[in-house]
Amino acid sequence: MKLLTLSFLAVFTLAACGNDDGGNTETEANGKMKVVTSFTIIADMARQIGGDYVEVYNLVPSGTDPHEYEPLPNDIKAATDADILFYNGLNLEGGEHGWFMKMMHAVNQKEENIYSLNDRVEPQYLSSGDGEEEVNPHSFIDPGVGVKMAEDLRDALIAKHPTDSDKIKEQGDAYVQRLKDLDKEFEERINSIPEENRVLVTSERAFQYMNDHYGLKEAFIWEVDTEENGSPKQIKDLVKYLHEHNVPILFVESNVDTRPMETVSKESGIPIADKPIYSDEIGNPGDDIDTYVKYLEYNMKLIHEELSKVR
Repeated sequence: MKLLTLSFLAVFTLAACGNDDGGNTETEANGKMKVVTSFTIIADMARQIGGDYVEVYNLVPSGTDPHEYEPLPNDIKAATDADILFYNGLNLEGGEHGWFMKMMHAVNQKEENIYSLNDRVEPQYLSSGDGEEEVNPHSFIDPGVGVKMAEDLRDALIAKHPTDSDKIKEQGDAYVQRLKDLDKEFEERINSIPEENRVLVTSERAFQYMNDHYGLKEAFIWEVDTEENGSPKQIKDLVKYLHEHNVPILFVESNVDTRPMETVSKESGIPIADKPIYSDEIGNPGDDIDTYVKYLEYNMKLIHEELSKVR
């Protein structure tokens, strides 16, 4: 821990030395609140709710594992200068001893500036190969959880930026309502799927919160990411489950190796959906799925269409 902290401080010193503007950053000059987020979905929430009143700096980019991220010099500088910082919690960033909290300690950020967006969410757990349990961090896949995260982010921005609090509240309320509408639509669409088809089969057990909320049964190849994802035993166990249940379609996440599920499909005779399902992240600006709302809408449409088909 001490060595890692010293490492963070060394990187921060280098970053700070490279900044010769005397601390008069563009953010300070334009009056925007400096917001740092841990990963893409929270960054989008902050931009949608904060609008023109925030300057958002995101740490973990698309395509990068948020569990074991290594902050860069610019990340350290942004975290030091931030007015407010948001992270997922539920172990997504490694927990109390993970990279995010180590960085917070290293740059001496005040505790009152740091917000977990899952404090109101009941954790669900995954079982690793050795039988130990760990928290499932993928709560945000569930629109119902997204509502709570957006509400807490909105309220934190309002408290930290009273000058424009009325406008931020207006934007935040509209965004929260959009997520509430999606939550209701999710429920309606899932309920319209034939009951015998309400089984979501994915590579990883990332959809636990969503499945529990909307009453979908779940099956998967692996629960926790390990070096043995898609092992022969995992594949055999899933194929056995598929033979015992009426499963119409298989899904593959956008960020995982497709080969394990392709093997499952071949051995079970059950097809894989033509399009991937999204789990850990959204895309970069300009990509098809570049906002949290688009992410939820896409998954909802894909799940509904594929599980409703008559095969």
